Amino acid sequence: GIMAADAAGDLGRADFDVIVVGAGIMGSCAAHAAACRGSRVLLLERFDLLHHLGSSHGHSRTIRDAYPKARYPPMVRLARRLWGDAQADAGYRVLTPSPHLAMGPRSNAALLAAVGNGGAAEVDVAGRWGGGVFRVPDGWVTAVSELGGGVLDATKAVAMFQALAVKKGAVLRDNKEVVGIVKEEGGPGVRVTTSDGEEFHGAKCIVTVGAWTSKLVRSVAGLELPVQPLHMLTLYWKIKPGHERDLTAAAGFPTFSSYGDPHVYSTPSLELPGLIKINYDGGPPCDPNSRDWISGGGDAADRVARWIEEFMPGHVVTDGGPVVRQSCMYSMTPDKDFVIDFLGGEFGQDVVLGAGFSGHGFKMGPAVGMILAELAIDGEARTAAEAGVELRHFKINRFKGNPTASS
Repeated sequence: GIMAADAAGDLGRADFDVIVVGAGIMGSCAAHAAACRGSRVLLLERFDLLHHLGSSHGHSRTIRDAYPKARYPPMVRLARRLWGDAQADAGYRVLTPSPHLAMGPRSNAALLAAVGNGGAAEVDVAGRWGGGVFRVPDGWVTAVSELGGGVLDATKAVAMFQALAVKKGAVLRDNKEVVGIVKEEGGPGVRVTTSDGEEFHGAKCIVTVGAWTSKLVRSVAGLELPVQPLHMLTLYWKIKPGHERDLTAAAGFPTFSSYGDPHVYSTPSLELPGLIKINYDGGPPCDPNSRDWISGGGDAADRVARWIEEFMPGHVVTDGGPVVRQSCMYSMTPDKDFVIDFLGGEFGQDVVLGAGFSGHGFKMGPAVGMILAELAIDGEARTAAEAGVELRHFKINRFKGNPTASS
């Protein structure tokens, strides 16, 4: 196979142009982008491929232009183009289009900015989704973006990018936990070591390990990165009998964000018929290696239940709580902006880091993956620059002297 053909003489060491550590959405997209460039790519995953222990599993993530920070819509637009290219290449879809509804108090600055950046139009929700699905308080803004929004099937999307990467010649190895990344002595590139003692040589390395980022970066570079994992609960609620079809993607029901307190978001009824996903956008801090599976998500279910009783009482059942609960993790930075940068220090530009996606990165996975691959291969991300994406917002050095950086 390719491994043997590319093995160097000494100790049968396998050589690659790019080694990607972590096979969630970001790593899988980065491996695909690098393989598309003709690089010999190795993608390593510490758990099983498509596992449910990180942040890339489950069956629904939103894609939307409605962003409070203007730095993100250009990346979303680049990602949308790349989602389309990948679907065309794979021959199947992972994106179901749907409108996006943003709502919240007119005094909420983040909401107003998101509406402006997303090209959303204010609408009367009662007229748009009949039967009084939403009960919105007086003085609230309700704005809809008709185009470009939708629901991504997360696990299917990761599988798609992995399959496309393999088709382009990438090597995938799971149950390979990376414990060491070191500069090659007296030569270019890095040596990547796994917990079972295997060694791989890569000219470049891309690290996309989600909630495990601060642990791995501390151990390989002695650097304290303020990427804090949160234990997030994905909650599915029963739709009241007779209303199941009203809340489906097929019926035109939107993804939505409610910017009040609590901040909740939802995707239309799709992957589990008769249920709708409505989540609280947050959760308590956690250690990714020792989560409390019983009560780890905090009081998210209670917060969402109170929101449903106020905003959608006629359509969603809260008695008995959510029907399905799934654990997920957010990897938060202090400013909720991504980390996309060279690791630096002794590694210089040989190691590229993608991390801290803060609960809003999945939709941008293909764009982030392409950026990481270009940084690794070319030392600069030309595609991002051409698309108007400004990477200066995502540098590691912005945390220096930041009090939260040491916590």
